[in-house]
Formats: sequence, structure tokens, C-alpha cells
Amino acid sequence: MTAEPRTPTAIDGVAEKWVDTLVELSPVLATYIGRNEANGRLDDLSPEGHERAVQAARDTLAALEGLEPADAVDEVTKADLSSELRLQLELHDAQWHLRDLNVIASAPQEFRQAFDLMPTGEVDDWAVIAERLGALPGALRGYTETLHAGIRHGVVPARRQVLEVATQIERYSADDGFFAAFVADAGPEDGQLPASLARDLADRAGAARLAYDELRAFLTSELAPAASEQDAVGRDLYALNSRRFLGATIDLDETYEWGREELARMVAEQEAIANEILAGATVEEAVAHLESDPSRKLHGTDALQRWMQETSDRAIAELGASHFDIPGQIRELECMIAPTQEGGIYYTGPTDDFSRPGRMWWSVPEGVTEFDTWRELTTVYHEGVPGHHLQIAQATYNRAELNTWRRLLAGTSGHAEGWALYAERLMEQLGYLDDPADRLGMLDGQRMRALRVVLDIGVHLGKPRLDGDGVWDHDYALEMMRRNVNMPDEFRRFEVNRYLGWPGQAPSYKVGQRIWEQVRDAVRQEQGDTFSFKEFHKRALDIGGVGLDTLRGVFLRG
Repeated sequence: MTAEPRTPTAIDGVAEKWVDTLVELSPVLATYIGRNEANGRLDDLSPEGHERAVQAARDTLAALEGLEPADAVDEVTKADLSSELRLQLELHDAQWHLRDLNVIASAPQEFRQAFDLMPTGEVDDWAVIAERLGALPGALRGYTETLHAGIRHGVVPARRQVLEVATQIERYSADDGFFAAFVADAGPEDGQLPASLARDLADRAGAARLAYDELRAFLTSELAPAASEQDAVGRDLYALNSRRFLGATIDLDETYEWGREELARMVAEQEAIANEILAGATVEEAVAHLESDPSRKLHGTDALQRWMQETSDRAIAELGASHFDIPGQIRELECMIAPTQEGGIYYTGPTDDFSRPGRMWWSVPEGVTEFDTWRELTTVYHEGVPGHHLQIAQATYNRAELNTWRRLLAGTSGHAEGWALYAERLMEQLGYLDDPADRLGMLDGQRMRALRVVLDIGVHLGKPRLDGDGVWDHDYALEMMRRNVNMPDEFRRFEVNRYLGWPGQAPSYKVGQRIWEQVRDAVRQEQGDTFSFKEFHKRALDIGGVGLDTLRGVFLRG
């Protein structure tokens, strides 16, 4: 990081104004970055709300294009923000918002998840929560209007996604679901809520549950009958979403073939390690052997949370003393069990002032009570340090050089998830996965990410099955997950539904890792004996989040 704060430029000013615009347009996003002044509201996802957002993107792009970069930092900001704004406009022109419903990252989930990150320690915090609960019915009605417009235009999501989301909503709005439990536990850290506020919370939570039930009724009675039987989105929409998640344009057919080769390589590597664990064993036999080892098993989510936290704390302390310069603010990472049961592990970054630290969340599916440490150790490194937390929190910390957009909002899934997979391999190289069981677990994840490249492109582009019998579809995707991924079937089913509804996102992990490694290897070849991994990593993290084409440009053309 620079020792002296950099003087803000005109391009910084446009980027800062864009952050303020996003806070106004997307209070959910504002909550994520700690702009709590928006916490009482929710996004307007009605057709009119989408038009306002698109016009704001056009205006910001025009302002940006009229400015010349003052320095190298400006060059990155202009290139990356311009690319993001153009992609937003392309997605709107493709009418993606009219079909934007999936099992993991659409309005029904994001509105609910917004409450997970809101402050709850003071009475005033709960008053703001009550305000946001009161905004839910209107926000869901606006979103429903957009989906109605999609039906009229014949632009609809896949029926599988519609029905799966309806099932999720049923859990949210149940008598023992999220909203009922959330307000039942309401209260500041050091006292009780005023009776009037407690009643208000209960009433508004009830209205929120009713609003979600109304959305569910619309999904099942109107949208599902009109929805597409096809899970695949086709080549054009897939290419657009691939760029969205990578910040880079790739050859989808070449990437599919590379994914097949990478999957085969991961299988061979796992088979070799299985033999280390148990002489002559197959991967399945080695896994069964490890799963029967009580010393490698955790029972219950409390034990899982404690183990996650202890593992994370140890990695931060040790890597901060040896391989990375980790500032004090970044050394706090909270490991949490998510208040949902939908599957998935995810990270939320710290607020701008670090008053809310980075958090690793584990959404444990209903019925899953046992967890294998050998399988999950690399996940803690992926989500924490040196993975997402180090990458994202480091950018947040780099206030001296980066504007707010660069520190808190820039970047893509391919940049972030690619780095996290890169970090997993780095931990192996640093000796943290010397136990063959832990390496097998890491490769289990890497094998799944390689499969996802083939599966995701295969389904959405209608590629031939690997066995040559027909083309990829949901059932074959689930079959391939069962063949290649050692996890409970609840996870496998959720993962497949996620891929089908979120095209281009799942491959961004492994493709992102590939691009990170390509950039590093090119820099190493150029610098020869003077190359330093530590310096390369520092420079890369100090840039903050960017699209992967921008990352290539920083290192390979300047």
C-alpha cells in the first residue's frame, strides 16, 4: 500500500458518485458494504425501478468516457467500471431482469439475507429492522410486476427454478420459519424492546410472511405454468453471463474441452492420494475409510462453528507472521452458521470502517448433522485466509490508494473465486495440507469445480454427454455430481439447481483460477530470477477486485 494517501481525481469522483447512486438504488447492496443509512429500505425491482437503474448506468458511463486517466490507478478504474456499466446495459437489453429468478441469488433470497447483516445491538437498530420489514411487501410486489412483464413478453425463467424458489419461500414464511424466529428473538444486547416496538416488529414480520406467501402463490399459479421447461439458457445468454461473472471473454468451446482435461487430471491426482491413505484403495474406499474415522468428524453445528473459528484464527496468526502482511483490522474474521438451511458456504466482507468484520457463513441443509474435517479444511482457507477474506478485506483496507468503488464493490466472481481456489493450492504448497486426507479433501473440491466447468457449459450450451448418449440435462448433471463429488445428496441437488439457475457463475471459480495462474506464470517468465511470489501477491491484492481482463491488462500490458 502507498504510504501517503493518493489525491483523488475526476475519475475517482465519478466512481464515488456511482457508489452513492448504488446505495440509493440498492439498499440491500448498501447494507452489504455497511452504508447503514439505507437499512430501512429495499431495492425497487419493479419495471420502473429497473429503468431508473439503467438510466443511472448510462449517465455514469457517459461521464466516465469523457475523462482522461490521471495515472495508472485511474486507468484501472476507468477500464473496469466502464466494462461493468456496459455489461449492465447489455443484460438489460437482453431482458435478463424479466427472468431473474433462481435458487441462490435473486430477490427472494437477497431481500431475506439483507436482515442477516443488519445491526441488532441497540433498540434503534430494531426500529430500523421494523422499517425494512415494513418495506418488504411493496418490494416483493414490485419484483412480481417485473416477472409479470416477463410472462407478457415471453421471457421467463426455467420452471425448475420457479418451483424450487417457491419451496424456499415456504420455509421463510412458515410458523417456525425465518421471519417468525427473527422477531421472536428480537431485542438489544443489554435490555428489552419497548412494547410498542415489539408489537410493530411482530405485525410487520407477519405482513412480510404474508407478502412472501403471495409471491409463492404467484410463482406456483401463474409463473410456473408459463415458465420454460428448458433449464438451458442457450449460447448467447450464457456468453453474456459468463462475461458478467468473469469480467473476461473466453472461448466457451475451448474452455469446455479444457474442463474435461482438468477433470481427468483431478481424478488421477485423487486416485494417487487415495493409495497413500489406504494402500490399493480406490477414491471411494479411501473416502469411506476417512468417513469412519471418528477423530476426523464433527457432530452438530456448534462444533462445526468452533472448529471453523479455531482453524481460521490459527491460519491468520501463522500466515500473518510469515507469508503475508496482514493489518490488524483484517485479522478478525467471524465464522457463522447461517440462519437458513439451503446449502452453500459464503463470505461477506467487512464494512468500510471494519465495525462489522468479514464473516464466513455456512448454510447447513436440514438433516445434515455430521461434518468431516478432512473434507472441509480447505474450505476454511478458501473463504478465509489466504482466500476471500484476505483478498476482499485487503482491498477494503487500501483506502490510501483506492476509491470506495474499487475497495468495496469492484470485481467479479471469477476474480474472487479464482483467487480463492488459487489460495487453496497455495496452502498445499505452504505445507498446510501435508496430511493426505486433507489433500484429498482439497482435491475433492477442485474436482467438483472442474466438473462444474463441464457441467455448466454442457447443460446451457446443449453439449453432448461425456458418454456420448444424448446431451447434458438436469438428470445427467446430477448423475455426474454423484459420480464425482463426495458430499451428502442434499448438497448435490442444491448445487445442480444452483448451476442451472445461475448460468456462468459456477465455472468462474476454476476458470478464474486458470486465469490467475496464467497471469502469474507469465509474470514469472518475464521477470525470471527476480520474480517474487510475495511481491506478486501483494501487488495483485493491492489492486482490489477487478474483472479478469483488467487483471491481465495490469500485469501483462503495463
